[in-house]
Amino acid sequence: MTIEYPPPGEPRRPLGPRDPGDAWVIAPSGERYWGRFGAAGLLALDPSRGVLLQHRVSWSHFGDTWALPGGARHEGESACDGALREAKEEAGVPDGSIRPRLLSVLDLDVWTYATLVGDVVEPFEPTISDPESRELAWVPLDEITDRPLHPGFAGSWDLLRGLLDVRPAIVVDAANVVGSVPDGWWRDRAGAAERLMARVAGLTTGGVDGAHLGLPGSTWFPEVSVVVEGQAKAAGGAASGVRVVRAEASGDDAIVAEAARLVAAGRTVTVVTSDRELSDRSAEVGATVRGARWLLDLV
Repeated sequence: MTIEYPPPGEPRRPLGPRDPGDAWVIAPSGERYWGRFGAAGLLALDPSRGVLLQHRVSWSHFGDTWALPGGARHEGESACDGALREAKEEAGVPDGSIRPRLLSVLDLDVWTYATLVGDVVEPFEPTISDPESRELAWVPLDEITDRPLHPGFAGSWDLLRGLLDVRPAIVVDAANVVGSVPDGWWRDRAGAAERLMARVAGLTTGGVDGAHLGLPGSTWFPEVSVVVEGQAKAAGGAASGVRVVRAEASGDDAIVAEAARLVAAGRTVTVVTSDRELSDRSAEVGATVRGARWLLDLV
């Protein structure tokens, strides 16, 4: 592998200083890939408008094709941060408008490309905010292949399209998980529930390997619901990204109801409990069940 920086006259990001990541990676076989530290792009999915695509200017690599907003990652930058930064720079995607759902990574050993699939939670109109975009458009899923696509995006679209209907969710039996570790939780049940919520919040930001969820794809960012009951209902507000369900009566009934609600909404649901009867009831409404240790190992 070699690194080749573009000559001073090449029009890469001409409105700002060149980042060290703005360079070509050249594989031993001669293929050239943009991004010394890899590259990342955002597949922003709006439920009513489709996917945000960028019509690339003619002077760019594979110019005059349509692709996802994206580009070279900065040194030390995570794939998610790189995808969101590039989408903001190239398409004016506002901060906070996207909820990450899946990170799919193409790893070629010498270079990686990460696609962040994100759901639009705050609708916005894209704006051409740098010279690399000729046009920006929301394109319905069934019309994407009608356009001339960047070869990299064209090669990954079938895989990505098949994952867009998958929306993982985790429902946590807080009493069972907290009670599985004898750390004095009984002295402060509400505090123990709050600590658990803070820990599981990391799953919504750091993600879960697809293998742990039985799903394809590199990393998923699931929706998380934590069901609390009894004295634990006094636990403070939810950690970021976590939905708290405070059971009015039976905690088991609340867990099954939350799992059923999510399944009906099209989510792929995992219930976390080591209670055998609750496991059977959760499976009956369409959820997969994992034991408390599974979750504790993840967080």
